[in-house]
Amino acid sequence: MSHGADLGIVGLGTMGSNLALNAGDQGFSVALLDLDEERVRALVEEHPECDLTGATDHAGFAAALETPRKALLMVPAGAPVDATLDDLLPHLDEGDIVIDGGNSHFAETERRTERLGERGIAFVGMGVSGGAEGARRGPSMMPGGAEEAWDALRPILEAMAAESDAGPCVGRMGPGGAGHFVKMVHNGIEYADMQAIAEAYHVLKVGLGYDADQLARTFARWNDGPLESYLLEITAGIFRVRDEETGEPLVESIVDEAAQKGTGRWTAIAALEHGVPAPSIAAAVDARVLSHRRGERIEAGEAIEGPGWAEPMEIADAGTFVADVRDALHGARISAFAQGFDLIRGVSREKGWSVPLEEVARVWRAGCIIRSALLDPIRAAFGSGGEIANLLMDPAIAAMAADVQTGWRRAVCAAGRLGVPTPCWSAGLDYLDAYRTARLPQNLTQAQRDWFGAHTYRRLDDPEGEAVHTDWAARAAGAREEEE
Repeated sequence: MSHGADLGIVGLGTMGSNLALNAGDQGFSVALLDLDEERVRALVEEHPECDLTGATDHAGFAAALETPRKALLMVPAGAPVDATLDDLLPHLDEGDIVIDGGNSHFAETERRTERLGERGIAFVGMGVSGGAEGARRGPSMMPGGAEEAWDALRPILEAMAAESDAGPCVGRMGPGGAGHFVKMVHNGIEYADMQAIAEAYHVLKVGLGYDADQLARTFARWNDGPLESYLLEITAGIFRVRDEETGEPLVESIVDEAAQKGTGRWTAIAALEHGVPAPSIAAAVDARVLSHRRGERIEAGEAIEGPGWAEPMEIADAGTFVADVRDALHGARISAFAQGFDLIRGVSREKGWSVPLEEVARVWRAGCIIRSALLDPIRAAFGSGGEIANLLMDPAIAAMAADVQTGWRRAVCAAGRLGVPTPCWSAGLDYLDAYRTARLPQNLTQAQRDWFGAHTYRRLDDPEGEAVHTDWAARAAGAREEEE
């Protein structure tokens, strides 16, 4: 048994460096490794208050760790993770633990778990949310892996995590890729929430001509209530920042092209692959993709007529209009969370992960980007003891959706008349309506499929019976002859 560092961190970018200092603040000794040796040296020298030890290679890094070793990789997802494992594995022993704290795809995490498991080394895929400040002061963390690995890591991770009234915002999400999957869905919900907020900004700006000061006050007021969230808080702050060169709101100087790193897209793809509807997340991804066709959009704005062909929309009651926009934002958020948790539940069942949904809501309550007041009733919904098919079926959540439904619908209609796109508001409302509709029109869809492809269908009077096929063309021709 060596007497080395409690934790090792490979990769000292902003997140890795801040997590190292976080662990140091909690009294843990930390060994550091980075391709940039100067970065290691600087972090050690600039923070003598922390017990940090620099290493120059993987062998030295492994030797600096107490056994069984706990090594946290904070390197870019994809090939760099495998390359780091290739370099590190020769220096590890059975019983050691390797944690991938980046945004890796959950399928890659499952593959790496199997690979390291063959060597008797535990691999933990851990989602980390909260950005640079969260990493430094307390992030939300979603580890997935073997229970034994979680037991060994728990004292360190709980000390480093953000705190809420419900305790440290870290918890085991399940085996294999469960942790990274939960973090991926977290990011998908984040995409939808950000898009819904952007739509509120756009509608208020176009519909009422709100300037930055009015927007800042409106979002700050909304944040003091049921809509309270980190994203709403920073949105209000953004509108208060002025461009040092022009004195105008800085946000209005930013090119309207939203970048993405892929996790939102992964979420939408996973939803399609696993047959779970997540239209709000897909709409948010599409909105970012379409934003990058800026040149085309500028040309289209000149070539394609909008609502100017109709009577201009007059807003008689600005107060009601603002309240409707607030309700649309609230409803869109409820819908996005319902879709995200439905996706986690569906894939968890398919994979046999047994992801604890109440624990997911608890871990997200502080530290992470999507932390919000809504997570309290969500946690209560999953902790009520009864199994609910969807968050929208929980009485408290259903009541919230009902309370905002009228304003939400008016806001979507108003946006349509204004010619302002609200893909996330609309997708969220459509999801709610489709979920609550007992008889959808897909019976016609199935009839069409059977006509052109003989795909068969099931009869409503025998829904569990054998599928049947109809010669629609012949019967339709016969019906036409009878009509004539």
